[in-house]
Amino acid sequence: MDRLQTPLTDLLGIKYPILLAGMSLGMDDRMPSPPRLAAAVTEAGGLGVMGCGSRKPDTIDQCITEFRRLSGGPLGIDLLLPATMAEMGAQDTKSMVRERLERDHPRHVGFVRELMEEHNLPPVEPADDDAEAMSPDLLRRQFQVVADHNVPVFVAGLGDPAMIMDVARAHGMKVGGVVGAVRHAQRQKAAGVDFMIAQGTEAGGHTGNIATFPLVPQVADTVAPTPVLAAGGVGSGRQIAAAMALGAQGVWVGSAFLVAEENAIPTEHQDQILGARSEDFTLTKYNTGKQSRSYRTPVKEAWATSGLEPLPMPLQGILMEPLYTGARRAGRLDIDAASAGQVGGMLTARRPARDILLDMVNEAEETIERMRGNLR
Repeated sequence: MDRLQTPLTDLLGIKYPILLAGMSLGMDDRMPSPPRLAAAVTEAGGLGVMGCGSRKPDTIDQCITEFRRLSGGPLGIDLLLPATMAEMGAQDTKSMVRERLERDHPRHVGFVRELMEEHNLPPVEPADDDAEAMSPDLLRRQFQVVADHNVPVFVAGLGDPAMIMDVARAHGMKVGGVVGAVRHAQRQKAAGVDFMIAQGTEAGGHTGNIATFPLVPQVADTVAPTPVLAAGGVGSGRQIAAAMALGAQGVWVGSAFLVAEENAIPTEHQDQILGARSEDFTLTKYNTGKQSRSYRTPVKEAWATSGLEPLPMPLQGILMEPLYTGARRAGRLDIDAASAGQVGGMLTARRPARDILLDMVNEAEETIERMRGNLR
């Protein structure tokens, strides 16, 4: 099993060019890329990346410590570094943001309350009023935890890594960034990243509007010789082979690992994914303020017809927290839907992460060999 070795595997010190996507939109401690899943992917020969964008600095510290208890292999951490977001003061708390929403966006606040009443969700007293809202200051402190642990790989899952490059280089990190358009790739190249992830619109979570097939070759040509990974619609060996034909040196895989046995998302969300068709995973900006793909819900449909524009990140996410918290407490996980990509329509069973990864490797090698045999 060595046909899948690429310059990327040498760069990151891994056996197979398959990275667990750093997925961070989780409920409480039920992360979609928890330490045990990241460790399982690393131990199988890929690179486990934990999504920690929504985690407090001390929680990130705990997650890294737990990973290292489970694996002695390489680790990646994914944080969100949005290039644009609502202006926030250093250490602004969520209670301060909620007061701002009541004052500046009463129609949005009222609409969320109407949705909660419509779906019979209980009123919620926020338990995290003293928690910090996303701000440049918080992002820097999140990253400092990653640096203090000397994590070898960092990925900017959203935005511009330029703000952390000096610290990353001082700690010997390899830095990657997720891009959804050529202009994003040009910005990442200017920042000096070591690799890029060209993520097509098929992907789950935060994603753009350009499909994987046109995006990957454009990005690969623009940033060569910087290694490019393909993401969005990648969940099988056949898709890995296709990604490499497009110019990718590896893949960034999220949705296929959402149904891994080591994942921490609710069983109900795994059931949503396993029972869904590809067209059931739809785009919206109403979850976080940035465009993302997740399982369809009546709440997403209501927002789409509300006539209200989504607020910038992080305002929209904080606006929606009472609804999602109420839905969880009421057991209404049909409202708080799974973030997943269109490849979810191909997934049929829960399996160990090791089996998912090695099956992709075997199928990719078989596909490449079969393609060679089919050529005349």
